[in-house]
Amino acid sequence: MKIALIADLHGNYPATLAMDRELNRLQPDEIWFLGDAVGKGPQSRDTCDWVRQNCTRFVGGNWDYGIGGKEFPADDYYWSQLGPERMQWLRELPREMEALISGTRFRLFHGRPVTPLMYDSTDWAMLSAPFQAHGETYGGVIFADSHRPFLRTLDAGYILNTGSVGNSLGVPKAHGILIDGELDSETPAPMLMSILSVPYDNEAAADVARNDPELPFREAYITEVTTGIYSR
Repeated sequence: MKIALIADLHGNYPATLAMDRELNRLQPDEIWFLGDAVGKGPQSRDTCDWVRQNCTRFVGGNWDYGIGGKEFPADDYYWSQLGPERMQWLRELPREMEALISGTRFRLFHGRPVTPLMYDSTDWAMLSAPFQAHGETYGGVIFADSHRPFLRTLDAGYILNTGSVGNSLGVPKAHGILIDGELDSETPAPMLMSILSVPYDNEAAADVARNDPELPFREAYITEVTTGIYSR
């Protein structure tokens, strides 16, 4: 089974549509969502709806819970765009899930609020900590949140980051992860894990923001989608 894992769409609908076209070409059996459908970008309603229509498994991220739960008054821009039904869906997303693929038990979550923000360069002990949870020992961890995709091994097992569809840092393309293996199988078997990198029209995404003067932190968002440099 081929599984696509995506996260951090962040209201960037041009990037989401580019990823959608590539996924239609690749034809994964399932698409799993690892949090942050909304926030930052101007088209959060569209990216939220895309996730709900196309993904089969879901976890929530810090922006989903923050906006869905009305945690920050400055996010009223997003509240009015999304409406109460979408916001209820966001705040009720599960915080994590697990999956058994080719004999490896994976723990999947967004990052925050389950763990602190983690990068591939994060201290080894912090990266290793999520492999032990809920009385279980996992052979793999898959998360998002830091907006930089990576795959690496630790002594504890495999650790993968999906990167970001709509707000990638470093390389400003739409990113995700592909895993090809035997879903729900306890028997060790071959498994392919790869980073999916999809170019999109970054200037078109920036123009949507430029045409929306009400977007919070608009200039920072434009800089991030056009350069990949964190600006907020």
